[in-house]
Amino acid sequence: MTGQGGHSGQGGHSGQGGQERRRRVLVVRCPAWPPPDQPPAGGRGPASANPRQAGDEPDARAFEQVVNAVQEYCPRIEVLRPGICAFGARGPARYFGGEAELARKIAETVEGLGFDCGVGVADGMFAALLASRDALMSGPARLSSMIVAPGSTPAFLAPRSVTVLGAPDLSDLLIRLGIRTLGEFAALPAVDAENRFGPQGLLAHRLASGLDPRPLVVRPPAADLSVQIEFDPPAELSEQVVFAAKSLAAQMHAGLAAQGLACLRLQVQVIGDDGQEITRLWRHDGLLSELAVAERVRWQLEGWRGGPASHDGVQVGGISLLRLVPDQLVRHRGRQLGLWGDEVVSDRVARAAVRVQAMLGHGAVRQPVLAGGRGPADQALLVPFGDAQPPPRPADRPWPGRIPAPAPATVYPSPRPAMVTDGSGELVTVTGRGQVSADPAQLSVAGGRPQAITAWTGPWPVTERWWDSERACRKARFQLVTVDGSAWLAVVRDGCWLIEASYD
Repeated sequence: MTGQGGHSGQGGHSGQGGQERRRRVLVVRCPAWPPPDQPPAGGRGPASANPRQAGDEPDARAFEQVVNAVQEYCPRIEVLRPGICAFGARGPARYFGGEAELARKIAETVEGLGFDCGVGVADGMFAALLASRDALMSGPARLSSMIVAPGSTPAFLAPRSVTVLGAPDLSDLLIRLGIRTLGEFAALPAVDAENRFGPQGLLAHRLASGLDPRPLVVRPPAADLSVQIEFDPPAELSEQVVFAAKSLAAQMHAGLAAQGLACLRLQVQVIGDDGQEITRLWRHDGLLSELAVAERVRWQLEGWRGGPASHDGVQVGGISLLRLVPDQLVRHRGRQLGLWGDEVVSDRVARAAVRVQAMLGHGAVRQPVLAGGRGPADQALLVPFGDAQPPPRPADRPWPGRIPAPAPATVYPSPRPAMVTDGSGELVTVTGRGQVSADPAQLSVAGGRPQAITAWTGPWPVTERWWDSERACRKARFQLVTVDGSAWLAVVRDGCWLIEASYD
């Protein structure tokens, strides 16, 4: 089906840029790859439309199938992230019989691969992203495509909440000021939006008005701003190429800064030791940082090297050359570092982590990610540095039975055996109704000398996975303080005591 967004008309914009030529953009969105963070179009609708279970999402390798399929309709594809790709729609639409027919063909092709798909076409990337999200409405009336008629993008955007701008602080401020929709925000003069809300406000105002986030540089610079590195012998490990990509990105940004420019889109070219050249376009309207460039090179290599046959059916072996070509240049407005240099510190940490990954492998350096769960071991997951996949258990969901704050300082990978007894030396037990047999009096950890318990609280009874006969369990947690000043998080299950964590 095809949905029409907005009404006919020329949709003149208030403020600047009324005469800017609006590019028709087609976006293909697959909900199997949820966003690593808040997407540019805002919200998490596509992820909720995914019928797969949480934690069962395919990785970046699988999305290469979708990109290759869409590439049959337009060879110049932009990948925003795994799960979303886009291209200019004017030429392909004329060839395939119109935008609606082109969107239908692409949706059928992608869904033939086994992935849900929403296709959106509109004036500009922002509106097309929202249209693709609308096309993924749940229920029997789900659309495979949403076409916003040329010139009607402002009417399509006007009734939407300002929260779709993807800037929570700015959205909260606008709502407090009584500006709740994009139409109300776009009605403000652009100069007033910039003076009141700064550069971020101007960018958001352009999006709300249906314009590109930043006007492109009219005349490209005469100097060649691309950078490249040759590998001799050819690099066999992806981590080596990813590490080199970060250094190349720093070199590219230095060249752009010397010209007062930044790029919104990056072309990554890889040449294999067999002479095969593979190219992909990556877009990042927030401006590509060095770490973001390295992350996209990793996604690209994973997609090409992840299966028995990679790009165009050719297996990629060693890599002899990597080239980065900046595309879609904009005037750089500069970057404000944190007062205490936090941006510099973060970049130094990222450089060190990527260097170690290049030597030891992608999984050698891991970072904690906040997750949901009742136990302390469930609430923090370790993922390879640079991976942005959201945790399978969202941290913002209610978790009845979880322990209250503060969180313990040390969580043991394997719980330590313990013994908790009452004043008469009998083992303390907890009934199915959460009743404690006696006050805990002494604690022995891992067979050590018993310590007197000076304070305790609990129990927090939990019944988990009651629907799964093999994984169902009932347990109760306690917080215990011993006479030596130590504080512990203990759990009793099936009459056995364990120490899960300790407090400082």
